[in-house]
Amino acid sequence: MSRIGQAVRPASDVPPQPLLRERWQGHVDGRPVDLFTISNAAGMTVRATNWGAKIMQILVPDRHGRFGDVALGYDSLADAQAGHSSMGAFIGRYANRIAGARFELDGQSYQLSRNEGENHLHGGTHGSRYRVFEAEQPDAATLRLRYRYADGEEGYPGNLDSDVEYHVSDANELAISYSAVTDRATVVNFTSHVFFNLRGEEGGDILDHRLTIHADAITPVNAAMLPTGEIRPVRGTAFDFTLPMNIGARIDEDDTQLVQADGYDVNYVLNRHAGEGLVRAARVIEPQSGRLMEVFTTEPGLQFFSGNKLTGAVPRDRGKNGRLYGRRHGFCLEPQHFPDSPNHPQFPSTVLRPGQRYTGRIVYRFSVDRTATDGTGA
Repeated sequence: MSRIGQAVRPASDVPPQPLLRERWQGHVDGRPVDLFTISNAAGMTVRATNWGAKIMQILVPDRHGRFGDVALGYDSLADAQAGHSSMGAFIGRYANRIAGARFELDGQSYQLSRNEGENHLHGGTHGSRYRVFEAEQPDAATLRLRYRYADGEEGYPGNLDSDVEYHVSDANELAISYSAVTDRATVVNFTSHVFFNLRGEEGGDILDHRLTIHADAITPVNAAMLPTGEIRPVRGTAFDFTLPMNIGARIDEDDTQLVQADGYDVNYVLNRHAGEGLVRAARVIEPQSGRLMEVFTTEPGLQFFSGNKLTGAVPRDRGKNGRLYGRRHGFCLEPQHFPDSPNHPQFPSTVLRPGQRYTGRIVYRFSVDRTATDGTGA
């Protein structure tokens, strides 16, 4: 049984159906939208739309070689537009929250759009989640996306030219590489917001997934989900995933951070040294399927979200094949800079100036853990 009393759904023997490209073709803001498929020789397949650069399907094998869809998503552009705006999206110009929807840079104050009460979330009212990216597919394994954030868009200074690349490697990795340049000092914080369920997107809650996060501290938040500025050690708390732990083991403990978010929704301060490049941030095992996902990143932080806002509501949570995504049916591991960094000078800087290039890389590596058991001895 899972931690919330629901029976764990068995892995399906029915192969997942590919998303239909024609259901994603259309126009948003007068710009063409399409669905793109990238894959490797082993059969790992990723499908993404250039509307919001959203990843809508990830097909990877389990311990028996059966392919499953481990990304929550939608069947069509219309469904995605009625759904969670962040699901599968590439987030910009600034991932996570900015307090009061404002910040100061070089002595000038900037007022951003408010889209979460008085605060600014995930790039604002019309951030990258709602924008059509230019897309090209140079080969069967690669999708390249581009978007220009205009000077003043959502209140941010500077024209920001951004590039995102999705690549499926022969090592069953989804590699996400991104960069940006600006013509005026600004702030930048990108991330990927895929909702994962390694049992399969139809697999129910994710509480039995075993998670390891390579971080000794978090940046705790207040009741508005904004960082207090503190760096708090996780040792001895429900936030300690330095050793493998089921996501559901402590998720309902009487901890203020858990109660106000209805679960996990917090930034981890990754264990890394100055000058390090790509480092392992997290590892997740789903015992029934044996699927293992490792997360690597160049970023200093990792937002862990346990899908607390999925409620099975229609049409918002009506996913692929009409199934409803309920509470904690998916989790997100979002490498990024710390939330509200422009208002916390002690946090790693997110300032980008003309002549500089902002770059980052996220790798989701999929494999199988042969030591995991599904309880059947298989």
